[in-house]
Amino acid sequence: MSGAHRILSTFSIAAYDPEVRAWGVAVQSRFLASGWIVPWARAEVGAVATQARANPTFGPRGLELMARGRSATDTLEELLSEDSSIEGRQVGLVDRSGEAAAFTGPACNTWAGHRVGEGSTCQGNILAGPGVVEEMHRYHGTSRGQLADRLVEALRAGQEAGGDRRGQQSAAVLVVQEGEGYGGFDDRYVDLRVDDATEPIEELHRILQRFKITFHKTTRFDVVPWGPEREQAAVDILSRSGSVGAGDIPRSRRELQGVLFEVSRRRGIADPELDSGIDGRLWRLLGEMR
Repeated sequence: MSGAHRILSTFSIAAYDPEVRAWGVAVQSRFLASGWIVPWARAEVGAVATQARANPTFGPRGLELMARGRSATDTLEELLSEDSSIEGRQVGLVDRSGEAAAFTGPACNTWAGHRVGEGSTCQGNILAGPGVVEEMHRYHGTSRGQLADRLVEALRAGQEAGGDRRGQQSAAVLVVQEGEGYGGFDDRYVDLRVDDATEPIEELHRILQRFKITFHKTTRFDVVPWGPEREQAAVDILSRSGSVGAGDIPRSRRELQGVLFEVSRRRGIADPELDSGIDGRLWRLLGEMR
C-alpha cells in the first residue's frame, strides 16, 4: 500500500473553549506526521479532525461551510454527501457555537468509534478499545486550564487507556483564537507537531510547556499559589542551580519575588505574575532547573 493511501490509525479530539473563544484539535497516531493531515481550525469558525482513510479536503471544506454559518451537524452531512468513499473515513467537527458532530465509517478498522460531548468530540480507529475515546471525553469534560493543555492531557488519558493498537509515532496540537497568534498578527495561538518519536505525546507536552514559557502571557490557570513549602522549594532550586550566590539567598517573599523577576527577565518570560502567586511559566522553568 503506498504512503499516500496508508490508513491514519489515530485518536484525536476537537474542542471549543467558550470562555476565551478558542477552537482546537489534538491528535496522536501510529503514522508519520499526523499533524500534517488531521488537525484544521479557524478562529471564530470551528475545528475539524479528519483521519482513518483520511480525506484532507474535509478540513478546509468543513471550515468553509461553517464559516458560511452551517452548523457542525449540517457541515458533516454535506461532507459525507460529497465523498464517494465515505465508508472508510472518520471525521469530527466542532462549530463556532460549540456544537460537535462526528462520523465513523463502517469500513474503519476496529476498534473504531467516536464520543460526542458538549463542545467536543473524541474519535479514533485501530484503537485498543472504546475506553480510549471514553477516557479522552471524560478527562476533557472534567479538566481545567488552557485549551491546549486540556487537549494534550486528553491525548495522555487516551494513551493510558490503551491508545492506538499499533503503537505511537506522531502527535500534534493546534489551537486558534482571534488575534492571539505571534505578535497579534494572526490567530494561531498554538501550532505544534511531533512528527516522529517514540513517545510523541510526552514530547508534545514538553514542547508545549516550553512554548508557553517563551511565547505566552500568564492566564489565571497558570498562577501557582504562594505557600511556605513552595517558596522554600523555589529558594532551594535557585540556590542549587547557581541562580543566586550564598550571600544573596532570599530571606523573605519580597526578596524572592525580586530574584524570580530577574530570572524571568533573563529567560525571556515577559510580564511575570508574582503578586498572587508564582507565574506558571516560571514555575515550570524552575521545575526544569531542579
